[in-house]
Amino acid sequence: MRKDLITRRSLLVAGAAVVTTGASSLVTPVEAQAIAPTKSMRGGANNYIPGAPIVERIGGGGFWMTGTVRRAGDGAPLAGQRIQIWAHTTEGHERDPQSHGATLTDKNGEFRLEMPQIVPAFGQPHAHLAYDSGDFETVFLRPIMPSSKDTRLEAHFVLKSA
Repeated sequence: MRKDLITRRSLLVAGAAVVTTGASSLVTPVEAQAIAPTKSMRGGANNYIPGAPIVERIGGGGFWMTGTVRRAGDGAPLAGQRIQIWAHTTEGHERDPQSHGATLTDKNGEFRLEMPQIVPAFGQPHAHLAYDSGDFETVFLRPIMPSSKDTRLEAHFVLKSA
């Protein structure tokens, strides 16, 4: 008897495995390829200063800007990507050079930068972020905080190759 023939029992075991793990596990790779790139937000580039330095912290700190950077299509995390951050804070206006700084993503595509507390500008507490390294298309974000009392804000980038 040949061992490479499909038996009724092996077919039933395989079918049970699909039922147990769920059919969704069979389509995950197809869904991952559908991750669309982030579009630049209106007003995101306001007061942008090209080439802001990579810093450990902006000003005195106390507020955390965090997020992720992934590749469009497969959603893979992107390490070593430069994200510039600036905002109107308790220590300066978003147009001031000292209110700008950049950070790099870690191996998981995550970034984190401490900065002074963001305060409302034009009625809304918000930050500005830019991916501007050049490997991918430039993206500007302008996320708005739910409350000016929040001490952290997240922003997520999905980048398309340049």
